[in-house]
Amino acid sequence: MTMELPVIARVAIALVAAFLIAFITTPLVKSLAEKVGAVDVPKDNRRMHKTPIPRMGGLAIFLGFLLSTLIFVPLTTPVRGMLLGSVIIVVLGILDDIYALPALPKLIVQIVAALVAVLHGNVIQVLSNPNIFSDNPYWVLGGLAIPISVLWIVGITNAVNLIDGLDGLAVGVATISSMTMLVIAMLVSDGMVALMMAALAGGCIGFIPYNHNPAKIFMGDTGSTFLGFVLATVSIQGLFKFYTIISFAVPFLMLGLPLFDTCFAILRRISKGQNPMAPDRSHVHHRLIDMGFNQKQAVAILYVISGILGLSAVVLTTSGALKAMILLCALGLAGLIAVKISMGHAEPKEEKKEAADNGAESHDHLRDPSGSSEDGSSGEGAGEQT
Repeated sequence: MTMELPVIARVAIALVAAFLIAFITTPLVKSLAEKVGAVDVPKDNRRMHKTPIPRMGGLAIFLGFLLSTLIFVPLTTPVRGMLLGSVIIVVLGILDDIYALPALPKLIVQIVAALVAVLHGNVIQVLSNPNIFSDNPYWVLGGLAIPISVLWIVGITNAVNLIDGLDGLAVGVATISSMTMLVIAMLVSDGMVALMMAALAGGCIGFIPYNHNPAKIFMGDTGSTFLGFVLATVSIQGLFKFYTIISFAVPFLMLGLPLFDTCFAILRRISKGQNPMAPDRSHVHHRLIDMGFNQKQAVAILYVISGILGLSAVVLTTSGALKAMILLCALGLAGLIAVKISMGHAEPKEEKKEAADNGAESHDHLRDPSGSSEDGSSGEGAGEQT
């Protein structure tokens, strides 16, 4: 049973309100960032911008989300816990964008913020059993509920942070994920989750005009960690709570891109004997750039992948696992064909290397031909997190 029209109208108004607040406040946040020194200065080959660009733009997204949530969402105990935790995350992000804090203190504060949310009721109590042959359809976590919930929140917080490496990438993926959860919440008549996701999506959409390539401002750790924190916490209130049979799959589909990139990065570094927290230049968006795509093309490809995963999550909640798998395979095949076609127009990496050897700067091939800049405010840009 879907939600009634008045609730749908509230969802739409909440989204528009957050959009307007974020859109109006972003120029003000940009000026503030310049005054307090929250500026990303390119200093390594993982950054693709050439000139200093203000960060801390996530503060505008936060303001849009916060005000819209306070106006439209009932302040239950879990919602208060999520808001308190997000305030801690945003304050941490602001300090990190200004002073570039070490990774370990940031991780400790993130755990504290996650505990605040979890102890207010944002707890994963059960997980569906991925073993389809088992007689037990789900696991009751019991004493593991709190640590697993904290691990989920901290993990997603940093996963979104790690993909913030190209103009508009992280905020666009977060928009797709929040809209996916919004649609799912509407389909199962969960108005509160729908309103929170509308507020988050609205804040992201209001910020995108300033962050798309070439970016005028980066959202910094202030934005990327905040988006990950809210997505993770609200997914506990919605996806993990209401889908006892498929709850194991839906959140992982919805957040599939940042989760895959983070897991792959950790495994890659461990296999090379490196610190799993050590920054590198081998994330999925870096690989697309090295294949010859410019920033806009790479971001568009990752948007499509995120959209495919989100649509599969929606189908899974409404039509069952078989239809979702068929859809995922069909769309995945179509995506591969589209990428293959696009690659035919991309300049091969070998040609780029030859151009570099002929006197071009070694990192020129990382830039959009228009001279655009990477969102160097990523987790790696400001000191990569776990």
